[in-house]
Amino acid sequence: MTAQTLSTEIAIIGAGVVGLAIAERLLAEGREVTLIDPNPPGIGASYGNAGTIADYAVMPVGTPDVLKNLPSLLFNRNSPLAIRRAALPSLAPWLLRFALQSLPGPAARNAAAIAALLADAGPLWQGLAARIGGTDILQKRGCLYLYETETAYRAAHSDMASRRNLGIAVDLLAPHELRQLEPNLPEVQGGAAFFPKAVFMADPGQMVQHLARHVTAQAEMVATPAERLTRLPSGLRIEGPGLHLHARRVILAAGAHSRALARHAGDRIPLDTERGYHVEWDMPTPRITRPTCPTTRGFYLCPMSGRLRVAGTVELGGLSLPPSPHRIDRLVEGARMIFPDLGDPSRTWMGFRPSLPDSLPVIGPSSAGAEVILAFGHGHIGLTLAPVTATLVADLVMGRPPSRDITAVSATRFRTLW
Repeated sequence: MTAQTLSTEIAIIGAGVVGLAIAERLLAEGREVTLIDPNPPGIGASYGNAGTIADYAVMPVGTPDVLKNLPSLLFNRNSPLAIRRAALPSLAPWLLRFALQSLPGPAARNAAAIAALLADAGPLWQGLAARIGGTDILQKRGCLYLYETETAYRAAHSDMASRRNLGIAVDLLAPHELRQLEPNLPEVQGGAAFFPKAVFMADPGQMVQHLARHVTAQAEMVATPAERLTRLPSGLRIEGPGLHLHARRVILAAGAHSRALARHAGDRIPLDTERGYHVEWDMPTPRITRPTCPTTRGFYLCPMSGRLRVAGTVELGGLSLPPSPHRIDRLVEGARMIFPDLGDPSRTWMGFRPSLPDSLPVIGPSSAGAEVILAFGHGHIGLTLAPVTATLVADLVMGRPPSRDITAVSATRFRTLW
């Protein structure tokens, strides 16, 4: 096959929600953009997530409590955080870094850094949705964390106090107050935490398609994988099957597939993959009106348009292993603990979350030169942080000081860990 020879000012590798949001911002700045992705825009984790603009999700995955229980969590097949044993040898270095980042000092620093990134995610999403015709997909009803026992509810007070200290609005609800918000939920002995400012996306797939149509009406889209990235005196060369592209700048936003290309650019990033799952039941009207997370079960009940989606849990297992029927069964079983009359699900899904040991993304120039800007590793908050990341990347491309301090998300922060 003869390679296409193309040139562009800015190549964005990755057409998920982060790459598309970056493209939207750069196009608005008058830049020439080419998107590179072997798959149609936004069909991966950008589609299959819980739909929450989770500006309250300031706590990293790794915390002292998680560290204390890490062995039992990882090797309990029913745990919300589990590992595919076949992937353990390759994951061992990542797990060591994760354990170090779960110590009290690093975990507190990571939470503060995440909170700073999330601070205006909701308003930025509302602005982006308005520009692409997706405002009606956003719902402003808040989000619930559900505590099924009094013990769990009492323990939540400390967690919520920490979140308030980081600027998060949250109310703790007694069972009767929860019943007023969501009368179809079963009775609980504990209560709930209510995040009133959280915004919900009733159909993230549809929103990303609005964004993709907006972007591809103005930008070139190349449907092939980018496999090699080479620095040249005059820019960068991107190569893949049937592809030979010259770009003045490259934005690497390929999610879970970013590690090898980052290495080509000169950065060794400890990126690995969380495998996220969801199951869906079609129904005219979902049984709840806002996303609800039964905290001990590690998933969200999400009232999507025309269906109930149950999404979540963390499985560390890399990119190559097949989906786990056991994880899907656990989601179905957990959903039926809340709504016992649910039948067989209408569909199931698995996707890949790009995960770093400190639960922070990499956003900023490559350590080998600002011709490459890294924008990946967003973990559980990729949908939430897409317009935030886009704003920061646009600032860097346009030569402006970033709108917030990006030291905590720089590529150089991992040098002491290798």
